[in-house]
Amino acid sequence: MSAVRGFTAWLKDIDPRTEVPPKELIPSRYRRPTPHIYSDSEIAQILTEAAGLPSRLGLRSETYATLFGLLAVTGLRIGEALGLDDRDVDLDTAVLFVRHGKNDKSRYIPVTDCTAERLGQYRTTRSRLFGTAATEAFFVGENGNRLEIHAAQSNFAKIGQKIGLREKQPGTKFGRGPRLHDMRHTMASKTILDWFRSGRNPDREMYKLSTYLGHGNPGDTYWYIEAVPELLYLASERAERCFEDGGAS
Repeated sequence: MSAVRGFTAWLKDIDPRTEVPPKELIPSRYRRPTPHIYSDSEIAQILTEAAGLPSRLGLRSETYATLFGLLAVTGLRIGEALGLDDRDVDLDTAVLFVRHGKNDKSRYIPVTDCTAERLGQYRTTRSRLFGTAATEAFFVGENGNRLEIHAAQSNFAKIGQKIGLREKQPGTKFGRGPRLHDMRHTMASKTILDWFRSGRNPDREMYKLSTYLGHGNPGDTYWYIEAVPELLYLASERAERCFEDGGAS
């Protein structure tokens, strides 16, 4: 109906008799685009290509391989990852501090030891090139300044085109295809999938994941169930078992 409304608004300039359907004619709600859930092999390809990016100082490849890997395992928003200061990355306790998340909310993000080790390797490389006081940022470009979102998106798009996730585009165009933000969707969806497969109660676990991802409303986290067909099937199956058992499962 929104497409019809746009067309009739244009047509009304030509023919005044044209009626433009009012917005409230058919109530609707915002529909999120279906996310791309990366396979393990796709993530491995992305990280391999990132590690091979040409680099004048040897930092560009290190930066993007580490950044994209961090997004894949933590589900951080790209702005949150690039907003990390060096002081926010505590490798002794393996905890990240997101100072300015969505709606300016802060939170702590525990990571695995192997993730902390990889972040430590990146910090060593970055400090060797620029010292420890060159910038507050954890992720930096080869100019020594905080990495910008557009640069991360551009390099991600080029990698996506190279491995076939996006159609190749002329010049510097990104084209359409899987996004950096889909790393977040993938992490969340695979986490929920593991709950179902291991028999854990999604209702009990969902609040933990919601807090970890920085969602203001747990309903935003439940959305991943309907966004991924396999999850929706497993959730439906669980609901049927619960109904058959009289609500016991």
